Amino acid sequence: MPQPYEWATLRVVPRVERGEFVNVAVLVYSRPLQFLGLRVTDDLERARALHPGLDVAAVRRHLQRVAQLCDGDPGAGENAARSAGERFRWLVAPRSTVVQPSPVHTGLTDDPDGALADLYARMVA
Repeated sequence: MPQPYEWATLRVVPRVERGEFVNVAVLVYSRPLQFLGLRVTDDLERARALHPGLDVAAVRRHLQRVAQLCDGDPGAGENAARSAGERFRWLVAPRSTVVQPSPVHTGLTDDPDGALADLYARMVA
C-alpha cells in the first residue's frame, strides 16, 4: 500500500537578488517507510551560465555537506545524530544562501527509491 512522502529540490541561486535558480538535487523523506534519500547532480554548468563568477567549488562543498547530513554522517556535525525527520526539516528550512530548498511537496509511494529517481529525472536531470 502506498505511503506518504515529502520531497523538495535544492536549488543553486547564484545571485540571490535576481531570484534565478537551477535545481541541483532532490530530497525525499518518508516517515512510514523509514526513508531519507538525496540525489545530487554533478553538472553545475547551467548554474554557472546564470553567473559565470559562481564559486562552483564552494557549491560542491555545500552539497557534499548536505549529503553527509542526509546520511547521518557524524562528520556533518551535531545535527547528523538527529532523526531522519529532523534532518529533513533542517535541510528544507528556508534560507537565503546560494543553495536553497524549494517548498516541500507531498506524494504517495511504496517505492521511495523509485520516487527519488523519478523526481530527479523530472526536476533536475
